[in-house]
Amino acid sequence: MTLLPRLFTLAFAVFALSAVPLSAAKKTLTVGFAQTGAESAWRTANTESLKSEAAKRGINLKFSDGQGRQENQIRAVRSFITQRVDAIVIAPIVETGWEPILRDAKRAKIPVILMDRTVQVSDESLYTCFVGSDFAEEGRMAADWLAKHVDGKGRILELQGTPGSAPANERRRAFAEAIAKYPDLKVIDSQSGDFRRSGGKEVMEAFLKKHGRNFDIVYAHNDDMALGAIQAIEEAGLKPGKDVTILSIDAIKEAVQAVVDGKLNCTVECNPLFGPKVYDLIEKIVAGETVPRVQYNKDELFDATNAAAALPTRQY
Repeated sequence: MTLLPRLFTLAFAVFALSAVPLSAAKKTLTVGFAQTGAESAWRTANTESLKSEAAKRGINLKFSDGQGRQENQIRAVRSFITQRVDAIVIAPIVETGWEPILRDAKRAKIPVILMDRTVQVSDESLYTCFVGSDFAEEGRMAADWLAKHVDGKGRILELQGTPGSAPANERRRAFAEAIAKYPDLKVIDSQSGDFRRSGGKEVMEAFLKKHGRNFDIVYAHNDDMALGAIQAIEEAGLKPGKDVTILSIDAIKEAVQAVVDGKLNCTVECNPLFGPKVYDLIEKIVAGETVPRVQYNKDELFDATNAAAALPTRQY
């Protein structure tokens, strides 16, 4: 064999050996994401974080808007399983009713990452991990701030989130437990505004008709409901933040601005920007690495002492 054919054969062999790992390294990940809906500014920011980070990393994201209905999310997950995606991300609307579809995903050997909200299942191996915020801690932070702010006294109207959802359950339970040690600080009424601004306004209007001015505090499970309640309070001729102490959870930019404006007294952060953390986890899981079972974001609290300084840096 002459020198030229030998060199050609050697070069071809080197190319063939290097081509397989190069191709594998460039495999495009496909991820299915079953979102709750677009019920709040927080949720919109959360969706954008997942979408923009997927685009940045070259991940093929199959997005489904649940429109506030669990059956839509389950249908989407079933479709993701049929399409053999590499991983599934679910932000569960409610905690129960997930076991059958999670078993289907496990049988298909598709890892499931729960984001933002948890589920109740008899077998926790049905999902790979959870990444989100500590809703109970958020409720405790709000209650502790309130007790100090009002010296442990006041009549509270509570605007709950979506019934059966993890944030509504935990924020309500932890808040109630924390204020239990203050006998003069009581929740006198509690209704769901479904995490929506319009819902917060409607419930607050009903509260005002029912209780008149016989209340001191409004505790909302999210900022959008608090902002809706502020509209109703102003229309009733009261001054939010002064005549009524108002506190909420999420710390969206509009709520932090409301704190600066004196209409909202306190908002506890619940960071929605999960995109980088979620995809870091998925890439590790697909690579066969072990990841922590539970990961929480660290959240802050904003009131009159720090809201103005934080406002320019808020990303959502």
